[in-house]
This record gives sequence, structure tokens and C-alpha cells, in this order.
Amino acid sequence: MARRLSWIIPLLILEALSLLQLPTRTNSQDAPLILQCPPDSNYTIPSSYKTDLDRLLSSLITSASRSPALFSNASLGDVYGLAQCRPDASITDCAACLNRSVSTFASQCLLRRSAATRFDLCLLRYSDRRFFSQLVADKPGVIVNGKDAPDPSVFNQQLNALLGEISSAAPKSASRYAVAVKNSTQSQLIYGRGEVISGECLMFHLGILRDATDNFSDANKLGEGGFGSVFKGKLNDGQEIAVKRFAGTSAQGLVELKNEVAFLAKLQHKNLVRLLGCCLEQQEKLLVYEYLPNTSLDRYLFDPVKRQQLDWARRFRIIEGVSRGLVYLHEDSRLKIIHRDLKASNILLDQDMSPRISDFGIAKLFDVDETHGSTTRIAGTYGYMAPEYAVMGHFSNKSDVYNFGLVVLEVVTGRKNSGFQGAGNAVDLQTYVWQHWSEGTALQLKDESLGDDFQAEQVLRCINIGLLCIQEEPSERPNMASVVLMLNSYLPLPSPSKPAFVSRAGGSMMTNESETKARDMAPGMQQNEQPDEFTRPSSGASANDVSISVLEPR
Repeated sequence: MARRLSWIIPLLILEALSLLQLPTRTNSQDAPLILQCPPDSNYTIPSSYKTDLDRLLSSLITSASRSPALFSNASLGDVYGLAQCRPDASITDCAACLNRSVSTFASQCLLRRSAATRFDLCLLRYSDRRFFSQLVADKPGVIVNGKDAPDPSVFNQQLNALLGEISSAAPKSASRYAVAVKNSTQSQLIYGRGEVISGECLMFHLGILRDATDNFSDANKLGEGGFGSVFKGKLNDGQEIAVKRFAGTSAQGLVELKNEVAFLAKLQHKNLVRLLGCCLEQQEKLLVYEYLPNTSLDRYLFDPVKRQQLDWARRFRIIEGVSRGLVYLHEDSRLKIIHRDLKASNILLDQDMSPRISDFGIAKLFDVDETHGSTTRIAGTYGYMAPEYAVMGHFSNKSDVYNFGLVVLEVVTGRKNSGFQGAGNAVDLQTYVWQHWSEGTALQLKDESLGDDFQAEQVLRCINIGLLCIQEEPSERPNMASVVLMLNSYLPLPSPSKPAFVSRAGGSMMTNESETKARDMAPGMQQNEQPDEFTRPSSGASANDVSISVLEPR
């Protein structure tokens, strides 16, 4: 048996409809479900672009409607195009739907250099920019039927089974499409489809991964969290792997799986964990990573015995490696990514104790010219979030800088920010470090396990940089490119301002200026290391108990 499948896949569109009968096609083709005509630029008539566009659209209609997969993409001159029909469409219906799309362009997207439309049976897209195999970061569209199900427990059970079935079947079909129907009641049906849209991931057979992990035995479990567990495995050729197994048939973890596939499949850097592939079979959702024998940074840094292996040279190399990985994510990769959950448990160590940033389940993609974003869903690890993100839902590359600053202070001191136990009246790591810094006793912060084997100037420099990164005002924090320069030069560093202190009295997290607001926004939140996601009440959405980032592959 082949070790893995030879094709690549899976980002999925999942649709579920509660119906008394299956939908008919006639009415669904009267108007497009989606029509996009970006007003960025127009072409002229006559022009070579118009000539190439007409020829390309005609060719796509013919080739897509006659191909076994009802799919075609091609380019002509400066025009790129893609056409696809549902696999249950006939050749005639496919061609008719695509011709209707062209007519829609002519009437509603006249002279536009790019456009896209989707009917129930087909989609058609063209552009003056190459978009094949490019990540689409659009927010998911959701249409909700407000009516109650007759038996919610049965409905949810059948819905989960339906979503698991189609998400497993779609990647394995030649058309990358699947449909299924489940009974909610004798008179009510749930109709669903999974449709592969983008993303590249080498597919593994489920049987291969079961054999590699001894059927996901507890003996091979490396860790677990809110979305499932991570297992060590070994393939037949001897290669060691780490397998992240998302729990049950819930579609909730599919968003995080898609995020990791979308990002890690397109990112290559020595300080990022490497995704080897994935598996969607029999309602399983699995990600396969390279196995890193030294597990994660927190397993060494906060262990009284293992921390002895982290001498200062290794600690500085870890700090430097993480900083370079973040520069790649923020500035140097073809995608601009904000990690949003950087911490010691999400930094893995290879055989040389070099760091690899992991867990991109809640990472966010930015456009090249985009600098910040906001959300009503606060996802990450409580106690490690930047204050502007925890309180207002605002995030940017400076949010990652804040997380990095905390990691630096943890590496230097050997003390955990979450569950901090310090001396005197310090209630958190930031306060503890700031007190020593302002009193001129910063060298006393170093981990006692280092003994006298450290470079005092480097230690002080790292403390200074860490404090610069956790300043309360995001604009005062350096970017990661500046951090890399600071770490590797001997130029004087600016003095940090007072950091964003975090009080854990009563289990709440707050900045000095936003104590009341933070308490109102997240009542009852308890201090722990579990990653959390909650919705601010002002959004009107319900709370979501997603917990993902302890699932670190090792």
C-alpha cells in the first residue's frame, strides 16, 4: 500500500439545509448566489484584453462542461480564468449555467478587469491577476434559518454525522465535491454538501496513521487540549511524525484545521514547524507534522530538572530564532500572518534545541497593506494576550510583539507568566521584572539555574527588549525586524515605559487603565493556561468555548 495519497487538497465549503424535500434547480438558477465585480480597474473596447477575455471565457465553458470533473482553469494573455460545475450537472446544464454567468458579467460587470459569479450549479471567475492556488481569506458566509428543530438533540446528532460524512468524502472524490442527506424526522431532511475550494495538503491514508500511532494509543499521546490530542507515530520507512487528532465529529475544529493547512502548507522557514500532510477519512480530522524530539519550550523552561539543559547560549538562540520566525510571518513571507497565541508551549524544540513556532489554529491573515484588525471573538491564552486585544479585540503585529516580550522574560527568568509566583508584592511577571529594572537590580532576574554561566550584557539586553515589547501602548513597541537588530547589535537601546500590568485578583485580567471595562467584558474568567475564546457581550453573539492551542505537535 502506498504510504500516502499522491494528490493534494482540503479547504472545504460546508452547507447544511433543513428541508422538507430536496431543492429543485429551476428557481435556484434565476439569479447568482454570489456576484463580485471589484471596481479597481476597467478595460476598454476595443482592446487586446477584451479580445483575450472573450476567447478565454468561451474556451472555459467548452472545456469545463466536457471534462470528467466539470472543471477547467486557463490563461490567455493577461487574463486568468476558472470555471467549475457541480458534478451532478449534465453537460447541457453546465454549459447553460456558465453561459448565464457570462451574460451576468456583460450586464452587471461591464468593462471590469476581474469578476466572479456563482450560481447553484456553477461558478465562473476571471481576473487580470493570477489567482490559481492562491489563498482566499474571505470571511465565511452564514445564512441561518431561525426556526427551531422539532428535536434539537436528534437534529444536532444527524447534522454532525452529515458534516463529518461530506467533509471526509469531498477530498477523496475526483470532483472534490460531495452531497449527503440525513433524516432529522420522518418528514424533515438535512441536505449537505462539502466542496473543496483551496489549500494544499498531502493526504495520508487513515490506516497508515492508525498503524503509525498504534491506533492512537495513550502510550503515544504527547498532549491534549480542547480540540483533541497529539500523538507520536512512526511510519513504515522509520520517519517519526506527530499527529494532531481533532476530537469527535464536531465541525468546530474544522476551522482550525483549515487555518493550519492554509498557512503552514504555504510557509517554509526553519523556525516554523513543518506540516507534512493531513487526513479526512471516516469522520476523522487529522494533521501530520514533523516530530520534534525535544517537545516544547515550556516542558524544559518550567521544569526544575530539565531547565538545567537550557544554558544561556541555548536560551539566547531560542529567543533569536523565535524573533526571526515572527519576522518571516509578519514581513518576509508571501502571506502576512498574525499568530495571536505565541507562548512557550507553542514553541517546539528540534534535536538541536532550535525553536519552531507551532499552532496556527487561530492565526489571522492580513493583506500586504493592512496593519491591524479587530474581532468580537477574543481567542488566545488568557494571561498572555496584549491588553488592546484582551479588552477591545484589536490585534496587529504588535499583539505578537507583546506575546514575544513575555516569552523573552520567561526565558530569562525561568518563571511562568501564568500562575506567577514571585517575591514581595509582585502579582505578575511584568510587575516583578519592572520592579527590578527600575531599582537597577535587573541581573537578579536571571534564572538561578544559570549560575555564573551567562553573558551579563546579553541578559540585560534581553530584559530591556522584553520590556520594550510589553509596553501598554502598541505604537511604542518595536516591530520584530527591529527586535532582531536589537538582539544582534551593541547599539544603545531606548528605555522602556511602564508595562501593561496584569492583575489577577479575583481571577480577572486587566490593564491599569481598563480594569473596570475588562471585568465587565469577561466576568467569571478564571486564570489558567488553557487557551480561550469568548465573545464580547456587545456583539450580540453567543459565547464559544473553543480551546485549541494546547494541541502542540511534538
